[in-house]
Amino acid sequence: MERVCAQSYTHADTLRGSNTRMRSCYDVVFYHLTLRADPASRTISGNNLIRYKITAAPDTMQIDLYKNLIIDSILADHHALPFRRSGNATFVWFAGTGKPGSLQEMTVYYHGKPTVAANAPWDGGFVWQTDVNKHHWIGVACEGVGASIWWPCKDYLGDEPDSMRLTYETPSDLVCAANGQLRNTVEEHNGWTRTEWVISYPINTYDVTLNAADYVHWHETYLGKNDSVPLDFYVLRNEVDQARSQFEQVKPMLACYEAAFGSFPFPRDGYKLVESFYWGMEHQSAVAYGNGYQNNRWGFDFIIIHESAHEWWGNNVSMKDAADMWLHESFATYAETWYMECMQGREKAQQYLESQRYLIQNKHPVQGVYGVNYETPDNDQYYKGAWMIHTFRSVVGDTLFFAWLKGLQQRFRLQTISYSDFILFTDSFCNRKYDYFFEQYLMKPNLPVFEYKLKGHGRMRTLSYRWTGTDAGFSMPVVITNGTQVLTMKKSEDQRWELPATVEWKSLKIEKKKTNDLEVDTHHFYVKVQQDR
Repeated sequence: MERVCAQSYTHADTLRGSNTRMRSCYDVVFYHLTLRADPASRTISGNNLIRYKITAAPDTMQIDLYKNLIIDSILADHHALPFRRSGNATFVWFAGTGKPGSLQEMTVYYHGKPTVAANAPWDGGFVWQTDVNKHHWIGVACEGVGASIWWPCKDYLGDEPDSMRLTYETPSDLVCAANGQLRNTVEEHNGWTRTEWVISYPINTYDVTLNAADYVHWHETYLGKNDSVPLDFYVLRNEVDQARSQFEQVKPMLACYEAAFGSFPFPRDGYKLVESFYWGMEHQSAVAYGNGYQNNRWGFDFIIIHESAHEWWGNNVSMKDAADMWLHESFATYAETWYMECMQGREKAQQYLESQRYLIQNKHPVQGVYGVNYETPDNDQYYKGAWMIHTFRSVVGDTLFFAWLKGLQQRFRLQTISYSDFILFTDSFCNRKYDYFFEQYLMKPNLPVFEYKLKGHGRMRTLSYRWTGTDAGFSMPVVITNGTQVLTMKKSEDQRWELPATVEWKSLKIEKKKTNDLEVDTHHFYVKVQQDR
């Protein structure tokens, strides 16, 4: 089902968001980004080696770098390649003789003043700040605007490198923290320090990050079910005591997430929390933390719990296109509810989920438009998406639901996926078609409406009911009660009794005394209810 949107898009949107012939002709295998970040001048300079496999005989290849950054040259086998820039896209004339399947390399040399984030992480770019002791504090966040806002790459979500190396030069009075494993630190005796990081898994380009500050670092280990996971923490010098206390939430959180989603996805690269000037970001294996060591009223640190969930939902299982951002945010938001359930029980978890309901707008489809680097106009991909997942849990029951979550993580491990991939897997795994369900919650702005009416006199009444505001094939069970007694017809695997509603009117005979306080279960099913008189 196609998601409909009246918004218009530009040629630049298409170049940024679509897999054009000039992108699909090659598949990135490896990046080696070498970068010097100078906070005094707020400039960056360096190069990126792009190793790629040819998939179709290319004549022109597209790479991406924001137009405010200067490309000095692009080399292959020590020969300069001709290129043309068009806005934030760069078109390189391919000079090699490679055939499909062969590996090639090019290196892009560049420099300049990168875009400064107006409001990171939402309005992305570089963050040049100082801490309370006047030490420089460097960071970057670029989800949405794209990695090409600060380094040259194929900035297309559907093509992740298999691995990556980062070589960063930062002032020697700062400690650098980045993605992956720290392999080497070299003091260059000229006021600069070079650090080498190796990322040994596929990674979203927007997840690549750089942090440098007057950090204190400590190391711990999390003993997971299948792996021993290195834990590393980087915090400002004057925040160490607070951080050590606050970050005690990490190990129980990882245990909760492993129980529901499976093992931590990046055991070799480990898990890091890195203090940032901005609120937070799910940078793979180097989660940015800027929540001021504050717990919410539910007793946990939102940034730790939400951003870390993205290690599974967003970093392990990743969207191919920004239109499917809900694959990241809906599941990560519901992970908060699961964390509450794991730590404080199901009743508290339900209360937590209910507290987010007022944030849902139901004005636009959650599913976006493909090929244009879509930006959502609201936050329904978070909160409506979480309620959609909660409703699906109620539809299929806990046993199948949690098996499905782990199944998604296993089937699409370290892969990018689309809506259609998700639906095909779900229908196959559950042995039943659920496209009608996800189309309703993702493709339509409106909720399904459970319409019912009571008729009759005497000892018995007739309850008639159906779904409206849906497509013809919509069929979803729902629970309806009279006080604490469940009225029903169909018993599910985990002992719930459900009413198997469809778009056609159905009827049920009920004793008159049970019709006074009929209530549709909107705590476990995100639906609207309408009683016809």
